Amino acid sequence: MQFKVVFQKNRPWDLGKESETQQNTKIHTNIFGSWTPVVFPQTRLFRMSSEEDFSLVSEDDPSFTLKSIQKDIEKLKEVHDDLVKDCKFLHEAKNSNIKFTQEFRQRVDITKRRLEDENMSQTKALKKEEERLSELQKEEKKLSMEFMKIQQELQTMHETHQSLKQQTEVSTAVPEKKVVFNGETAQEADALSFDVKPHVVYPMEGGTAFITFEEEDVAEKILALKEHVVHLGECSITVRAEPVQFLVPASVEMDTQVCPQRILISNLPKKENMDRILDKLEIHFSKSRYRGGEVDEIDILEDSGNVVIKFIDSNIAKSLTDNQMHEIELDKGKRHKVKVTPFLNGEITLLKTCNTTCHKTVLLTGIPDVMEKDNLQDLLEIHFQKSANSGGEVDAIVYNPVGGRTLAVFEEDMSKPEQNQ
Repeated sequence: MQFKVVFQKNRPWDLGKESETQQNTKIHTNIFGSWTPVVFPQTRLFRMSSEEDFSLVSEDDPSFTLKSIQKDIEKLKEVHDDLVKDCKFLHEAKNSNIKFTQEFRQRVDITKRRLEDENMSQTKALKKEEERLSELQKEEKKLSMEFMKIQQELQTMHETHQSLKQQTEVSTAVPEKKVVFNGETAQEADALSFDVKPHVVYPMEGGTAFITFEEEDVAEKILALKEHVVHLGECSITVRAEPVQFLVPASVEMDTQVCPQRILISNLPKKENMDRILDKLEIHFSKSRYRGGEVDEIDILEDSGNVVIKFIDSNIAKSLTDNQMHEIELDKGKRHKVKVTPFLNGEITLLKTCNTTCHKTVLLTGIPDVMEKDNLQDLLEIHFQKSANSGGEVDAIVYNPVGGRTLAVFEEDMSKPEQNQ
């Protein structure tokens, strides 16, 4: 439908000219995401002055045109209402989006904090696990060392067991020793013990003397006085009495093992020359027909009179000790049986010592060199025998002058043997 608005003027030449503002107007509305064009009816405008009269000229029926305009207005109102609804919807959507964005940011912040907390917790847990792993590694290292130590101890025990087993397999025979029962008995507690005879060599200092009394009480009186004036005729000297103390073994533990190269020979003849016996033993045990071999060393044990032979080959000793009794030829047609036993090497594994005091012996110090050694020693003995000088019967005395060298030997006191039941 078309209609025209004509502004008439007393200038007919202006009629029919279209206005520069004549246009087809289109309104686009966004309803649920779609664009709908709206076209306004075409209108022709003619120029006129404000003083001039105007009249509305329509090519169509005026009543019809007004209804059409009203319909268009109604439609535009609907469009306007739709636009208002769209604006409201968009405003609500915007607010909803803003709210959603805020909630999303809050959720992001919460999630970020939660991740940071989880990160921190995992870091702490990881550190704790690393510390635990480190502790476990230390424990494992410690257990490994203990395991190795136990293995070494087991190996040592195994070697000791083998050594003891070897010793038990060795004949229980010992070198020949003459024994006799003399009527004495012992306590049950002494059945598994043995005695060691003391033999202490004590180096004396110059200007000192050892004096031993028969009674302990006399020695105690001499020690109690400490200093003693000894008259030597025209002069006198002052000596000091001190107790005699030294270290002695209290208990000894030994580890023994069979020597693979040595044998111990006992039951040797007593009346023969020892050098000749050694020669005959070396000749006999060097021969292979007697299961012998090349001899490296041969020695005699002075305390027991037994002989030790060392072979170069380590297999000879075992074959000889399997047969204990061996006959050796001393002279032509004269033979003698000797006993061959394994030789045990001993090593002290535990030695406990203690201080001991000689209750009968007194050490005299500060003795000047004023006369001959023997004369001064006699005068000292005379002085300490007199009861007026708190002395008593002297059992032994030795004097070492200044610059002299004397070794005093202390042995077991046999004057008071133990009472045996």
